[in-house]
Formats: sequence, C-alpha cells, structure tokens
Amino acid sequence: MSWIDQYRNKLMTASEAVSCVESNMRVYIHPGCAEPEALVEALIARAPHVKNVEVVHLLTLGSSPYCAAEMAESFRHNALFVGGNVRQAVKEGRADYTPIFLSEVEALFETGEMTIDVAFIQVSPPDPHGYCSFGVGVDTTLTAAKFAHRVVAQVNAQMPRTYGDSFIHVSQLDAIVEVSQPLCELKKHPSDPITDVIGANVASLIEDGAVLQCGIGGIPDAVLPNLIDRRDLGVHTELLSDNAIPLIEAGVINGERKNFKPRKVILGFVLGGRNLFDFVDENPIFEFHPSAYTNDPWRIAQNHRMVAINSAIEVDLTGQVCAESIGPWFYSGFGGQLDFIRGAARSKGGKPIIALPSTAKDETVSRIVPCLAHGAGVLTGRADVHYVVSEYGIAYLHGRTIRQRAEALIQIAHPKFRNQLHEYCEKQRWFQRNALEVVQIPV
Repeated sequence: MSWIDQYRNKLMTASEAVSCVESNMRVYIHPGCAEPEALVEALIARAPHVKNVEVVHLLTLGSSPYCAAEMAESFRHNALFVGGNVRQAVKEGRADYTPIFLSEVEALFETGEMTIDVAFIQVSPPDPHGYCSFGVGVDTTLTAAKFAHRVVAQVNAQMPRTYGDSFIHVSQLDAIVEVSQPLCELKKHPSDPITDVIGANVASLIEDGAVLQCGIGGIPDAVLPNLIDRRDLGVHTELLSDNAIPLIEAGVINGERKNFKPRKVILGFVLGGRNLFDFVDENPIFEFHPSAYTNDPWRIAQNHRMVAINSAIEVDLTGQVCAESIGPWFYSGFGGQLDFIRGAARSKGGKPIIALPSTAKDETVSRIVPCLAHGAGVLTGRADVHYVVSEYGIAYLHGRTIRQRAEALIQIAHPKFRNQLHEYCEKQRWFQRNALEVVQIPV
C-alpha cells in the first residue's frame, strides 16, 4: 500500500480520532506554538466518557480547558513546565507539576518511566515521500510520538516545513485530522526601559563569534537588538524568538565561526508569531532537533564561546538562583536553564549569564535578597553561577568567596535596598559596613 493510500485510510474527524482515549490513560500534547487545538477541543468533548485521564505537556499557548475545575473527574494535568494557562490549577491542587531538566524529559518516554498511551501532535502536510514535518516544534514531541502506543496527528496546511531531525512518516501515524488554521502565537513582551538596560548590559559581554542561547522572556529578547553591530554570531538554543530575525537578515547571525555545526541555527522549537513561522518555513539555515539533543550539556559545551542567557525570579547573596517558583508556589519549571548554564560553563570561552531586574512590584521588593523566599526552589546552584546582570551592572561570582559574592551582588542591587543587604551581611559576619572590596569583572 502506498503512503497516499495509508494517509487516506487514516483520515477521520477530530471526534473520531480522539475516541481512542479511554479512562486512566496518559495523553501527551504537542507544546508551544504547535499545540493541536482541534484535537484538544475534541478531547474536552469526550470528557463525559472518560475519567482520570492524565494530560502531560510542556508549556502550551492554548487555553488548557482540561484544567478547569469542572473537568477534574475526567482530566488531571501533569505539567513538565508550568505555563500561565495551567498555573492556577497547579496552585489549587487540581494539576500536578513534575520538576525535570528539559534535556531529560524524553528519557522518561524512552524508558517507560512515563508511558505515553496517546500522543496528540501537529504536523505539516506530507511531502512527496510521505514525510510530515513537526514544523515549529520538535522539542520532546518527536520522541513522544516514537514511543507512544498511538499517535493522533493534526495535519495543518498552515504548519511550516522545517529541516533537521524534524520528520515523521505517514506510516507512523494512527489517525489523521486535516485542518487549516493559524498556529498558536506567543504575544511579544512589551519593551520597558529597565529591561532594555539589562539587555544592553548582557550584550556588553557578548563578543564577535559567540554562540547564543536565549531563554524565554522579555530580558533574553531585549538582548538581541543590542547585537546588531556584532559579527559572525551563531545560535545553539532550545528556543528562538522573533527578535532573532533582524540579526539573521543583517548577516550578524551567520554561524561562520561556529566550530560545531557551522552556518546552522541549532534549535528545538520557536516561540513567536506568524512572521517567525514564515521565516523558518523551508529555510535551510535552521536545523531542528529534539530537546535531548539541543539541551545536552556536553553537546552545548562543544560550541566555543557559548553564551547562555537566562532569567530569574530572585537571586540570594550567595548566588543561589530561584527561577521556577515564587516562594512555595510553582511558577514555571526547570526548562533548559541549567542545561545551558552548565554547557556554557564548560565551553571554551563560554559565559553563563543570569539576568534579572533588581526589583519587582513597582520597586517595593528587591529581587537580590539575603535569602531566597521561604519555600522557594533553587534551580541553579551557587557553584554554577558565573555572571549575574541587572540594570545596575554586572556581578561576576565564579570562584569568589561568599563575602566577595555578596559585595558584587549588592553593587548591582537597587540602591534603596543596599543598606538592608549590608546589614544582613554584617549580621552574618561576612564583612563590615563601608569595607567593600571592588570585584573586577572579566569580560
């Protein structure tokens, strides 16, 4: 039977396709901008017929109706990364959170530690050879589809075709639902003066020929416009945003000096809008791979001059970084921060960077703190931290004593909180007031 005949035989409505979901099953949903919304809607319609279905995924951009209180008997979400659409359900105990490095998620599927009964994926229409592309997101989905007992595919005429390890053959699909609808889009973070200054401070650390990883959020996005005067930058990242497009079009990002996968943008998925989706469509400079590949610290470290840029919720005076919770309340997830921090640290000439505003809540709360908030989780440990950047400057912590770390971090804290940070250090007997040592920052 030709792949075309297989394709036709597998065509069905969304309702028919999701009828394979039974009580007590685990359903994986393609995350990010690739969320298959038609399949999610059909799954919700099936709620009266199922109980205790676990819905597992990373960050999605849809409405996550399975997290609604009235769906509690039918569905329970297990977040591998807590997004804004599921945060309240996790906080109220109607959904679960699994803390895990992005580089290690796929091993759960491979080993059977997290068996996938049904994988909901969204792909492009097949090419003349019967291969569909995962388009804007390979991430953990290719592996989930490989090990799932059943794969239900939303084939979207508006999904771009992307290259790399980004394909699945029609023969590997169990049910196909055809749609033509816009993909989910990530709203752009509004620019603000503080974020812009932080972006400029981070950019001052980035040299010609550097290889970039930019995490999610306004601060990583604010870095890229400040790099327009650089030359021969490369990219090895878990995700890419719209802000990379001008640098690629200007020839700033060209990968010419990359020693690992030169002239290629290595990534797992994109988060952005239609302009970005069109830009990656059949664009050979982009090479998509599963997250286990992009986020492998050893592979990241193969890039010389690797620069990892990630954000934080708060940093204490010893250098501990909290980025997944606000106190005991889970806010996001581990994602790829530590994967890239450790990879960049082991790169020849690499720079691991944590960037954050000095305050929150209209300057009423310092984000550089004596101690992390009660119940807050440490995502990146103090020994892993090299650079911490705020709108007030750059603190270099690696190889520094606790006293030196506190001194450097106080210098980049908001001035209105520096006295109380000094007082804490005095109580700890780390140093005396007005006896600060100037810490030289390597660049």
